[in-house]
Amino acid sequence: VEIKHGRISMLAVVGYLATEGGVRLPGDIDFSGTSFASIPSGFGAVSSIPDGGLFQLFAFIGFLEIFVMKDITGGEFIGDFRNGFIDYGWDSFDEETKFSKRAIELNQGRAAMMGILALMVHEKLGVSLIPT
Repeated sequence: VEIKHGRISMLAVVGYLATEGGVRLPGDIDFSGTSFASIPSGFGAVSSIPDGGLFQLFAFIGFLEIFVMKDITGGEFIGDFRNGFIDYGWDSFDEETKFSKRAIELNQGRAAMMGILALMVHEKLGVSLIPT
């Protein structure tokens, strides 16, 4: 569970910083003309996304949780979501390198969990993300 939370937190930090930096998808988020650029970053985004979009978001996450991101028993290690499908050269590493890379991922995930928590706390306190 810690590895999955760490991976999600790494994505969350990058997504938070990208949207805070003004990076948005082009076009509209719904047929009524609400543009991606009009959706604020942070907690304000949740209340600004149309209900249909939130439903799609949660349905997609549920689909990933149930069907894709399964930790099938028999994997090489906990958090091994390759499931015999994809391998970017992992099998070519020796055991020491594999252990090192897994430890790095775990530590980066822990740092990202603290990072996204700090970003959320700063937003709620009204402290600017970028110092002036």
